[in-house]
Amino acid sequence: MLQADDITRALRELSVGDESAPERLMPVVYDELRKLAQAYLEGERIGHTLQATALVHEAYIRLVDWKNVSWQNRAHFFALAARVMRRILVDHAREKRAQKRGGGFNKLALEEAISFQQQKEVDLLSLDEALEALAEMDPAQSQIVELRFFGGLTIEETAEAMRISPATVKREWALAKSWLHKRIIRGL
Repeated sequence: MLQADDITRALRELSVGDESAPERLMPVVYDELRKLAQAYLEGERIGHTLQATALVHEAYIRLVDWKNVSWQNRAHFFALAARVMRRILVDHAREKRAQKRGGGFNKLALEEAISFQQQKEVDLLSLDEALEALAEMDPAQSQIVELRFFGGLTIEETAEAMRISPATVKREWALAKSWLHKRIIRGL
């Protein structure tokens, strides 16, 4: 079973430049990163060219290559992993859009993503643009959506990563979902 202490220990070793830390970290985070990647890709269109394994490996390489990151704990790692996976998926979607000159949007079921009442689909680029707009208005709400949706973190893990109360996360999560609903579904 995955031990948060093992992850935190390996992350701290990575922070101080231990070159063998990435090799010890990968086995303890791989399964969670893979589940996260599979969850993202389940909502993608059939025939999507990016596979979960490739997404995990690309995200992991980017994360362990970061210099001067003071890794705090498991929640911090998975929060940043969520952000990295989001960037990889958005970059992939942009590349595909450019290749098809406006076609081939990568679709995610918004119902699954942020628990809306009606099942609708939204392209990943629209979601990314909406999150960028939300970040300008309310950076904390945007980060909560990123952690919960892209990071797969629970309310409690999100609260820990952001150093706020779970009640605040719940409230801000509800507000962010409402705002995203208006922005994406209704086109406001």
